[in-house]
Amino acid sequence: CSVTILVLAIVRSIFMFFMRQTIIVMSRHIEFDQKNQVYAHYQKLDTEFYKTHSTGDLMSRITEDVSRVRMYTGPSLMYLINLVSLIGFCLYNMFSKDVRLSLYVLAPLPILAITIYFVNSIINKKSEEIQGQLSDLTTNAQESYSGIRVIKSFVQEKAMLGFFKTNSELYRKNAVSLAKVEAFYAPTMALMIGLSTLLTIYLGGLEALQDPRKVGTVIEFVIYINMLTFPVSAIGWTASMIQRAAASQKRLNEFLSIVPTISANNTRIVAPLEGNIEFNNVGFVYPHSGIQGLTNFDIKIKAGQKVLILGKTGSGKTSIAQLITRMYETNSGSIIIDGINVNNINTQQLRKEIGYVQQDVFLFSDSIENNIRFGVDASCTHEDLLIATQTAHVLNEINSLPNKFETLVGERGTTLSGGQKQRVAIARALLKKPNIYIFDDCLSAVDANTEQIILSNLKSYIQNKTALFITHRIFYSFQFDLIIYLEDGTIAEMGTHDSLLAKNGLYAELYRVQQTQEQH
Repeated sequence: CSVTILVLAIVRSIFMFFMRQTIIVMSRHIEFDQKNQVYAHYQKLDTEFYKTHSTGDLMSRITEDVSRVRMYTGPSLMYLINLVSLIGFCLYNMFSKDVRLSLYVLAPLPILAITIYFVNSIINKKSEEIQGQLSDLTTNAQESYSGIRVIKSFVQEKAMLGFFKTNSELYRKNAVSLAKVEAFYAPTMALMIGLSTLLTIYLGGLEALQDPRKVGTVIEFVIYINMLTFPVSAIGWTASMIQRAAASQKRLNEFLSIVPTISANNTRIVAPLEGNIEFNNVGFVYPHSGIQGLTNFDIKIKAGQKVLILGKTGSGKTSIAQLITRMYETNSGSIIIDGINVNNINTQQLRKEIGYVQQDVFLFSDSIENNIRFGVDASCTHEDLLIATQTAHVLNEINSLPNKFETLVGERGTTLSGGQKQRVAIARALLKKPNIYIFDDCLSAVDANTEQIILSNLKSYIQNKTALFITHRIFYSFQFDLIIYLEDGTIAEMGTHDSLLAKNGLYAELYRVQQTQEQH
């Protein structure tokens, strides 16, 4: 008998080991796949999505929500299998011995099931609320870290701390409320188990008085009830994990069901872009905000032409760049590049073949060289890197750094000045060597002398390339084939430098004002 018990214990241990290894490893694979799936979906979504969703919420989904789903597919599932097998074993033996006594003993279980159902509903609802609050809390912390210089400049440390404490307190209250609901499980389970034990002893005792042979059955039933104590108690924890996972999976499903507004259907790889660009009566309104970007915008740019796009803040200048690179879709009209509608050109190819220096420069927390080489073909040589940085007039400053090109720029390029970041971004675009360049107000943080040097260098570097310079000021040292002055999303004036001066309109006025400012 002792040998049998030992063998059964060994077999059970081996089974438990392989079950645990299989399920836990499986849950880690699921976590890995789900994180990759979420991250891949992030990459597919368009610009507008990121304007309407906070970073904290996005981070919470790929970390906390995925982790809770893993807890269900791993530990919770393993416990669930143990519970089902152990409860099944006990119930089978109990009903085999005495059906009538089993029914009496298990009478409290329906009450337990109903209790679990209602408590789980509350847990599910509260879990969804807590996950949303956790996203808000993460966003608050992330913005505080990213904007620490602004916070310190305006001496708002206490105010931001108070704001964080308010969000944190709200999260704490809801988490405590959830904990109280979950705490209801244990005493309920203990009460039901205790009631079942009392029923076993009382009813079994009555039967044993009539038939002494029933004493062994009663003892056996008490053992089975005690064996059920752990699995029934664990039902609460398992149910809680399942409800939390359900709430997190719901959030993940909602996110994964979002369809990008920039459709990749019916697109194709085309021949390398030459740089002929046409806007045919284009109208564009920014989604959600409803701000009019462009109205009846109609221009033709030939390959190799240099175009200056001027206008006040909010006049629609950046909208042109974002529509060419297809960060947004037009509401009306069409954009044609080399005779092909941009909606029919493979989006990745389109963006690879445009050197776009954005208004808001972003640098990764990496070396200067890796930031400049970002997205560039591996065949790019170090000589190409030197030429690009020399053209952007940033090579000497990079070489003056202790680690030169290997210098780490910090998060969002915090170790570099605003002008240095802009020039690194220019070098990054130049290194791509595309046939189309878009420079969106990328010289705003450099002094006038540096600006002239960069523009002079660009003359030869992009000599035969199509280039759009988006700015709010006139570049005297650059000969533009076409100058466009925007006002409220429409073309107020268009022509060459001489023709616009002769017109004596908005461009001529800006020219005179700028000359007066520079003379003083």
